Parts: sequence; structure tokens; C-alpha cells
Amino acid sequence: MADKEIYISKDGLEKIKAEVAEIEGTKLKEIAKKIAEAKDMGDLSENAEYHEAKQTQAFLFGRAQELKYKIKHAKIIRECNGGATCTVGCTVTVKDKLGEMQYSLVGSEEADPLAGRISIESPIGASLLGHKPGDRVEVSTPAGAQRFEIISIK
Repeated sequence: MADKEIYISKDGLEKIKAEVAEIEGTKLKEIAKKIAEAKDMGDLSENAEYHEAKQTQAFLFGRAQELKYKIKHAKIIRECNGGATCTVGCTVTVKDKLGEMQYSLVGSEEADPLAGRISIESPIGASLLGHKPGDRVEVSTPAGAQRFEIISIK
């Protein structure tokens, strides 16, 4: 399986790095302390605190590995290419039968559809990529086919 590029803004990447630092610097040390304290209580087979701490430790290790993968495969989103075509990082104004909408095309890590930030992996985001103002695109969504006209790209 080929490694997948993860599109993310510079700020988004810094947040991920900060989370890794917090996990490795503080949280894992706190959990190790809780595990040591639980071991001191004696019989581990029925020690709920010990089992909970071990589960939390495993979760944190997994989360740190996931975040490190994202850091390793991060591709920083650059500014839009001047509005010639839809690319990641652009803000696209589209029109459908209900009116105009504006979407910022972002990586899946920073998608927030309610704020108008849609992933380039979403049906709408993927359909807009590579198109230019004046193009009409048809998007297959869970709610059915939607048709958009690209008004502007910035």
C-alpha cells in the first residue's frame, strides 16, 4: 500500500506536532505513574485502575503513532494558484439551483463542512478539483446528484 499524502495547513501541522509533544511529554508520564501506583496496590488481575491505565496508555501510544504518520506524510497547503483552476487551498464560489455558496478546499484533517471548509476527498471537493470558472460539474452525493457552476476561485 502506498503512503498517502495528507494535505494540511501550516497551522494544522503545528497543532498536530503540539499534540504529539503533549502526549509524549506529559500524558504518557502521568499514565506510567498511575500504572506504577496501581501495581503497588497488589493483585493486578482484579485491579480496575491498573487495567484502565493500561488501556489509556495503549490508546495514547496509538494516537501518537497516528499523528507521527500524519506529520511524516504531511503536504503543506500553499496559497491558491491565482484562481485559474480549483486546487487544495482555494476558496471556490459555486452556484446551484438554491443559490451561491462558498467552499474552501482543504485536506480531510481540517474539514469542517458547517464552516464551509470541505475536504478534497468529499464528493463535492473531489468533483471541483481541476475545474475553472464557468465550468459546470455534477456531483454524486448521498442526497442524489447535484449540479454546480463554478463562479469564481480565489
